Amino acid sequence: MMGNNAEYYVENLRYVIRSAMEKDAKRLSEVRLQIDGETENLDRERGEAYIDEQGFIQLIKEDIEHIHNLFLVAEVDGMVVGFSRCEGNKLKRTSHKVEFGVCVLKDFWGYGIGQNLLKESIKWADLNDIKKIYLNVLETNVKAIKLYEKYGFEVEGVIKKDKLLSDGNYYNTVIMGRFNLHEGEL
Repeated sequence: MMGNNAEYYVENLRYVIRSAMEKDAKRLSEVRLQIDGETENLDRERGEAYIDEQGFIQLIKEDIEHIHNLFLVAEVDGMVVGFSRCEGNKLKRTSHKVEFGVCVLKDFWGYGIGQNLLKESIKWADLNDIKKIYLNVLETNVKAIKLYEKYGFEVEGVIKKDKLLSDGNYYNTVIMGRFNLHEGEL
């Protein structure tokens, strides 16, 4: 859970990044559905693996209770326009890492919202002694790959022919990770 709200002002757009709350659940369901139809960079097509308001309420509750989970939203004029999650688990052998995912409505691309959700997630992970953040990104999403590299993520591997897109072609998924190891832990 993030402590304070972070406020940003980019290209005449003011937005806040804050922890998700139950009151956001209905809007999160709508935003996720819309985003899934706006880009092929995500795993789902519009309507697939749909999460309704109650589903988001449950996710938010779980994330608040689990110290290795973080659910952030980006809000413009009181309206959620994007979100990110870091999801860990309780297994001792893998409790040092979290998986990161992010999505932003297409109308709000170019304002650094995804980048700032990532920065806030990294800050949270470092403060909470999370050793590794990992993610999956479509090989054609070069802009995202460069952003992740800028923040210390490295390519760990490639899953070949992992996604079948609307053009009928298969594309690779790049697995990236960022390590936060202190001296002596290498």
